[in-house]
Amino acid sequence: MNKTSKIYIAGHRGLVGSAIVKNLQSKSYTNLVYRTHKELDLLNQQAVADFFENEKPEYVILAAAKVGGIVANNTYRADFIYENLQIQNNVIHQSYVHGVTKLLFLGSTCIYPKNALQPMKEDSLLTSELEYTNEPYAISKIAGIKMCESYNIQYGTNFISVMPTNLYGPNDNFDLETSHVLPALLRKMHEAKLNKTAQVEIWGSGKPRREFLYSEDMADACVFLLESRDAKDTYDDKEIRNTHINIGTGVDISIKELALTIKKIVGFKGELYFNDTKPDGTMIKLTDPSKLHSLGWKHKVELEDGIKMMYKWYNNNL
Repeated sequence: MNKTSKIYIAGHRGLVGSAIVKNLQSKSYTNLVYRTHKELDLLNQQAVADFFENEKPEYVILAAAKVGGIVANNTYRADFIYENLQIQNNVIHQSYVHGVTKLLFLGSTCIYPKNALQPMKEDSLLTSELEYTNEPYAISKIAGIKMCESYNIQYGTNFISVMPTNLYGPNDNFDLETSHVLPALLRKMHEAKLNKTAQVEIWGSGKPRREFLYSEDMADACVFLLESRDAKDTYDDKEIRNTHINIGTGVDISIKELALTIKKIVGFKGELYFNDTKPDGTMIKLTDPSKLHSLGWKHKVELEDGIKMMYKWYNNNL
């Protein structure tokens, strides 16, 4: 990949895509292509085919997806499976049809079984049942992985799948109905501080443990893989299976510890109420990033530093 290669970033305005665009720009890539949803509906098969025919991108980063937290995943189950499958099918297939040099597909660690051995290695995929609350989203992302693998096997494409752990950072979704836990907690405590609220309610017991990766670290890992690794680097000669790559820190924290950290950073002086009548979801979700480490990349931003940077961004972009 050279500095003038035409690179299409699908989902360039979201948490993931915007971080990748920023990273590419910082490394002097000058031929970046993106479209808003209004300009290009990725659910529309013909529109996506026409876009690829007209633009002919050399590299594709598929960061566009319908995403959300536990409430959104469990409420809009049909939307999550339909929209994500449709986006993936359209973009991955047209990347093959139009001879894209390399594609990077971004999924999520929710692809792993509910009771997967911890930390989760890539080969734990499809070994037992999924967490029910996000099953439709997880199935769509598993389908994307298998689509990339299958096109690599049958057509010799160079499609790489990466599974980032829970992400946070600039341009995150702070909507309390659809956001993930970290930005939701940050917004709740910020508003509680401003309103001098005595208590903030947090869903669940606070006992589940989660791993968090700063979005700009994730972007750096993605660009590293685009620049220096190929699909063939993700599997051995015996069998092309579980070729996806975890992107994570390998370090987790309880939701209670996370809430207390955010409380300190935001400066909220009230109490935290953990409502254990609400669902916890999976109790432990920790990735094993050793495959990515062996390929030559490791995270740089630790959680507390990342939350501080995110809160500064939030205050500057309200």
